[in-house]
Amino acid sequence: MESSTTSSIISTLGGGSGINMTQLALDLSEARFLPQVNQLESRSETLEAKISAASTLRSQLTQLSSALGDRIRNGDLSPSATVGNGSVAQASVLGSSSASGSYTLEVEQLASSQTLAGNAYSAASDLVGEGQLTIRFGTIDGTSFTEDTSSTAAVIDVSATDTLADVASKIRSSGSGLNAYVANTAEGARLVIKAETGAERAFTIEAAGASASGGTAAAGNIDYLAWSPASDTGQRTANAADAQFLFDGVRMNNASNTVTGLPEDLVLNLTGTNQGAPTSISFADKSSAISAMMGDFVTALNEITGALKELAAPLGGELGNDPGARALKRGLSTLSTDIVMPNATDGAPSTLSDLGLVRTRDGDFRLDNDRLQETLSSDLAGASAMFTTGLFGVFATFDGLARDMSLSTNPGSLGGSIERYSGQLERLDERLEKITDQQDTLRERLVKNFANVDRNVTASQSTLNFLQSQIAVWNGSDN
Repeated sequence: MESSTTSSIISTLGGGSGINMTQLALDLSEARFLPQVNQLESRSETLEAKISAASTLRSQLTQLSSALGDRIRNGDLSPSATVGNGSVAQASVLGSSSASGSYTLEVEQLASSQTLAGNAYSAASDLVGEGQLTIRFGTIDGTSFTEDTSSTAAVIDVSATDTLADVASKIRSSGSGLNAYVANTAEGARLVIKAETGAERAFTIEAAGASASGGTAAAGNIDYLAWSPASDTGQRTANAADAQFLFDGVRMNNASNTVTGLPEDLVLNLTGTNQGAPTSISFADKSSAISAMMGDFVTALNEITGALKELAAPLGGELGNDPGARALKRGLSTLSTDIVMPNATDGAPSTLSDLGLVRTRDGDFRLDNDRLQETLSSDLAGASAMFTTGLFGVFATFDGLARDMSLSTNPGSLGGSIERYSGQLERLDERLEKITDQQDTLRERLVKNFANVDRNVTASQSTLNFLQSQIAVWNGSDN
């Protein structure tokens, strides 16, 4: 505000000197710090170019790593299995599997869940009676029930105002895995309870409490909802059972129709039976997909090495002497020979060179198709095992390189270089801000000084004009 006011005064009094004192103060203050500002701005531009170059290389690495992982998980390299009889099961393979070999499957029985349709009520809004329902889980053999004591029973507290619909809601929210709803049937409203699949998820219902009949139960008594296999009169509409099947001739059972824990990380979703007519499970041949993948991988690697050569050139490159760029050069130089499958058996492919990746003398990459086809022909399973998202393999190796190069805490990585240059740039910005403050202070001081000068000049001119007029008067009187 003071500067603005002083500038206004100078502008008003400018007739004294004829000089724009405000502009003069601005020009002088800028000129005072111009060499420092130019030097700092030049260094800032250099740092910004280094940050941009390192960020470009880091981005290329992470993008290639991400694309490689996506292709292995979801693209033509993702492991896949086919069931010969599609009505029996659907097959999938976990992403960490090498997916090879073939197996047989014979499904004798699907897993099922016990379903109970209770005694009839006139409507879902009927009161069921105060008390408590205890639903116990176990196995049923004929009319006998054996409780699974390791499974927690579901205890449902029923108030005097609870309806049949309220009981269904409380069972659903009990955390027991049970589903319950009211079905309107020809006989009336019936409470339907359905358990999870598996023979050990059969259940009984015990009832006790204030409204218990103590004898013959009827609607309105809490024990009208009780059920056991010994007292069943048709309420049980489906039995609890495990899936039973032969996998490669080995008899197995599973509580669910989704079967895991099979070889090659195979997952089966059983959908039908084929007793006496085994079907086959086979895996897709990935040799052509691997060949295409390696061609694309080499192309992408050469894009990175091309950018690295340009950005890290000793003369003119933004990262000519950057430790992160040097570390990337070292990492790429050994990429083809690094062991990516440390758990591979003797003779099995274990390096990217086994897949045809060759590092040339000028630092680029090329694909040796003969070497690749030799590996695919001799050990397709071993080559396929290198393309998983597990702890080892092509993806894990390159993803590890990309992550190492991105670490901001490692001064010898691209991430560390970006962090270091960003810190230096921030400090330069702080120095520029300080110079701006110093420049403003100098400008305001000059404005004040020039205001005083201008007033003195104006006073001198006024005195001069007075003297000149007096002299003129004196000269006129002599005449």
